Amino acid sequence: MCGIVGYVGHNENVLHVLIDGLKKLEYRGYDSAGLAYVKNKKVIVKKEIGRVSNLEKVIDYSIKTNIGIAHTRWATHGKVTKTNSHPHVQGDIVLVHNGIIENYLELKEDLKLKGYKFISQTDTEVLAAFIDYYMKKNKEDIFKIIKEKIIGSYAIIFINKEEPEKLYVTKKDSPLLIGKEEDGFKIASDIVALNSNKYYLLDNYDYAIITKDNIKFNKEKELLSNDNKISDISLGNFKHYMLKEIYEEKEVVKNIIDYYLKDKSLFEERVLDLSKYKKIDIVACGSAYHAGMIGKYILEENKDISIDVASEYRYRKALISKDTLLILISQSGETADTLACLNKASDIDTLGIVNVETSRLARETKYQMFLKCGVEVAVATTKAYFSQVLMMKLLKYRLDNKYKEALEYFNKLLTDLPKSLEFNNFEIVDLISKQKRVFFIGRLIDYAISLEASLKLKEISYINAESYPAGELKHGTISLIEKNTVVIAISTDEEMALKTNSNLIEVKARGAITVAIVKKNLKKLINADYYIETPEDIDLLSIIIIQLLSYYVADKLKKEIDKPRNLAKSVTVE
Repeated sequence: MCGIVGYVGHNENVLHVLIDGLKKLEYRGYDSAGLAYVKNKKVIVKKEIGRVSNLEKVIDYSIKTNIGIAHTRWATHGKVTKTNSHPHVQGDIVLVHNGIIENYLELKEDLKLKGYKFISQTDTEVLAAFIDYYMKKNKEDIFKIIKEKIIGSYAIIFINKEEPEKLYVTKKDSPLLIGKEEDGFKIASDIVALNSNKYYLLDNYDYAIITKDNIKFNKEKELLSNDNKISDISLGNFKHYMLKEIYEEKEVVKNIIDYYLKDKSLFEERVLDLSKYKKIDIVACGSAYHAGMIGKYILEENKDISIDVASEYRYRKALISKDTLLILISQSGETADTLACLNKASDIDTLGIVNVETSRLARETKYQMFLKCGVEVAVATTKAYFSQVLMMKLLKYRLDNKYKEALEYFNKLLTDLPKSLEFNNFEIVDLISKQKRVFFIGRLIDYAISLEASLKLKEISYINAESYPAGELKHGTISLIEKNTVVIAISTDEEMALKTNSNLIEVKARGAITVAIVKKNLKKLINADYYIETPEDIDLLSIIIIQLLSYYVADKLKKEIDKPRNLAKSVTVE
């Protein structure tokens, strides 16, 4: 993985089209980029490690061609090298691929016996050789052969050098769309890379053969329209997308009010009523998992709630009955581990909490709640995570049948949120930026938020941040506390404040430097060296604080905040 672009049509400035598409996909995270185009019936391949800007340096934009494919790679099989980058070439096949071919080693050994030699460490080069071999044997059934013999996930575009005027396209479990543009057809792994709002959405095992004037599918496909407003993805006056997207969280709250709370009928129609379910399982990965954990704390007063990391839940032998609801949370709606959990839910209701409304999760769950936060460019999520948490609040209000209280809460959130954006705690930023290790602690929802706080700091500053339930420190981890260790406590729950303060006193006694992210009215209950206050009459705004804190620490350390090393925005492989 990570990003795919292709074009065939009447526009001969294909190199501009491909690079423009790759730039729109940069937010997904990647470590190399490459493209291939046809010139004088020959296929030319260019690849570079690093950013798309590196690839641009080796491209001659004066070259005219009307067909090409491109890719940004996030390394799975093999190191970050030009050789391992896409496109891959074997025989007559030039191919880009997102996903993982699980049986590639078996295929590779078989193809070696057939005379193929491999120069990369990738599963994608094996896939290219496989297609080359079977195209030569049975071109008409190539997609049937791929379906029968390839195990794993894939979104593929390839060029056959024998037919350089065509693009071949197919997919399984990895997203792929075909945009119908004024001058041709553009293929992409994300709708943001398309230039038209008219597109075909490929389902598993769909395939297409595309020329500049025609597209041939294996079955009838509906031409869809994307009428949703896509947020402005320009940086504007912000230094980084991450900071811009934190500031856009106020717009997220407005969007939620407009979509879910404008009147009671919308609230009842668009927020799922959980009352009929005896048990609710929540599954997600990364930050979405942390949002789900907040959901567990919010909802468990009324319901039997379990929360699992999706990559574990998919393999667990969990008891599921017809009275169970499975909630799946994913910004992209294409997270492979989360989608795999759907396989356990064939006989129960499912709710997808998702941002991308064209995604597989949105299409394959029985019910959906949309985040309404627009495109998120920074790899480290902020506004999508915040919206996922707010979906949990909506579910609680719906379960309690409290529309007026929900509207009051979200309007108050809208009023108070800007206060949390007035960040001026740069003495604490300086303190954290000098650390190699930082601990976050909290209780109940504050613990769930501390999990996200530690992840955010790790993701973009590379400081080793860990999070623990505050009461758990004395059961082993306190052995790591020494003089000048920084411990950050999140305390916004009045009932838990004194308990959390006791744990802060324990680490102070061992030389720790303590920081409290605390509601203004609880400050008197917490004994810390440094304080960051949140508004006293609304919860969850500590989320904004921990995002800004991580951002400013990473900025002080001059890290590449929007594209952290080794990370991808949409994890479409297991």
